[in-house]
Amino acid sequence: MIYLDNAATSFPKPEAVYAALDRFARHSLANPGRAGHKMALAAEHTLDDGRHRLNRFFNGRSPDRFIFTLNGTDALNIAFKGLLNDGDHVITTDLEHNSVSRPLVALADSGRIALTRVSCDSGGAIDPAAVADAITPKTRLVALTHASNVLGTVQPIAEIGRIVRDHDLVFLVDAAQTAGVVPIDIQALCIDLLAFPGHKSLLGPTGTGALYVGPRVALRPWREGGTGGDSSSPTQPAEYPYFLEGGTPNVLGVAGLIAGLDFVEERTPDAIRLHEVELCDRLRLAIAELPGFELFGHTDPARRVGAISFRCDFLSAPELGGILDQAFDIAVRPGLHCAPYIHRALGSYPDGLVRVSPGPFTTDSDIDRLIAALKEVCGT
Repeated sequence: MIYLDNAATSFPKPEAVYAALDRFARHSLANPGRAGHKMALAAEHTLDDGRHRLNRFFNGRSPDRFIFTLNGTDALNIAFKGLLNDGDHVITTDLEHNSVSRPLVALADSGRIALTRVSCDSGGAIDPAAVADAITPKTRLVALTHASNVLGTVQPIAEIGRIVRDHDLVFLVDAAQTAGVVPIDIQALCIDLLAFPGHKSLLGPTGTGALYVGPRVALRPWREGGTGGDSSSPTQPAEYPYFLEGGTPNVLGVAGLIAGLDFVEERTPDAIRLHEVELCDRLRLAIAELPGFELFGHTDPARRVGAISFRCDFLSAPELGGILDQAFDIAVRPGLHCAPYIHRALGSYPDGLVRVSPGPFTTDSDIDRLIAALKEVCGT
């Protein structure tokens, strides 16, 4: 199988990730506890190590501000449902994944918040001035993706972050498509809440993710329960990160995430992104020569991560994706990509587009085999 669906989850993982998971599962997989036995203490140390690594990688204010979550969606729900109050106004965009859109739309439909959705340009970029124009006296939060999971377009979050901070609002960034391939400096970018999965470009296992909660933000706990330490308090302990981490965490997954982060730091996010974007450009040039195909998104590689979407005039996206899978053993992602608003804006709703997203282990040969398959499908 040629796997070209890394925007959904990265595969394969670095060999060190598999080794770390196996080693931890066999020797250290106890319930983390700050006052427990040696295995419990070792498990707690793994969580602490993971927080320190993430804090250094993203330049956060403190390791304790990193909350381990089930995935990016979990992190976003903790943020939205812990922050927003009745009557708040939220600004988001038409680029968003359903992990951002659905919680906000549900809150808006129930009458709890007002929601404004800022449109992007034809290449998938948000104008910071449009965000500024959408701010009202009741605005509490600006929440947007760092890069579109459909078009790969990287957003100008530095400019938007300054606007949000100047208005004393809360800035949430969904880094699902950028954490691990685009350098992110939380403090320099004025980010208050950073949500990201561990299983995409950080190359960790599924079931991992984190939410960074900056000191300007006070959240209510979305789930409450055991914390492995303070068992006497009748309510969730106020100490971070335990305040937002009720229940047994996925410490096995965090061990794998640390190994993935080792690989990313050694290779560097810039080098991984360059590799993936160059592969997309290789595909883009070939598709531009094929009759009946239409490409979407910005052509400037400096404005993109490694994802490219297109459609075919004579085959729907699901049909073409199925042919590539069944006849050529090539895995791509057809459809709406959990981002229906941008597909409506592009005119690709309801069938969607075919998305190709290479990873750090994808080769030129893999892309060339896809190009050959597309040529065969269209008879050229």
